[in-house]
Amino acid sequence: MAIAAVIAVILCVRIGSSLRVRLFRHNKDQGGVASYYGRDFHGKPTASGEIFNMRRPTAAHRTIKLGTPVRVTNLSNGRRIIVRVNDRGPFVEGRIIDLSYGAAKKLGFVKQGLTKVKLEYYLIE
Repeated sequence: MAIAAVIAVILCVRIGSSLRVRLFRHNKDQGGVASYYGRDFHGKPTASGEIFNMRRPTAAHRTIKLGTPVRVTNLSNGRRIIVRVNDRGPFVEGRIIDLSYGAAKKLGFVKQGLTKVKLEYYLIE
């Protein structure tokens, strides 16, 4: 069942289905400060080898396996989004995740630049 849920999440992320949050289950949580990156890195390669698109729901994390879907909740407004880790970072002390501009916009913190978040994801080893 757990494998089916992960596959469903990945498929829903790729096709943009509204079912993606209801199907998402997790076994690992993290909390901390999120930032975002965009224009300066748009069109450049990420750690996964794909080209960064600032409008897509992707993220950089130091240790989560590349390709892992992560549900990010903005703790200041309750908005959620599922992103896929495709890069490494952030490399600034005190931050746990760098989100794409598109993800930050959906979470509602572009103007602030930083926000407190909760991360939920499968620990894939």
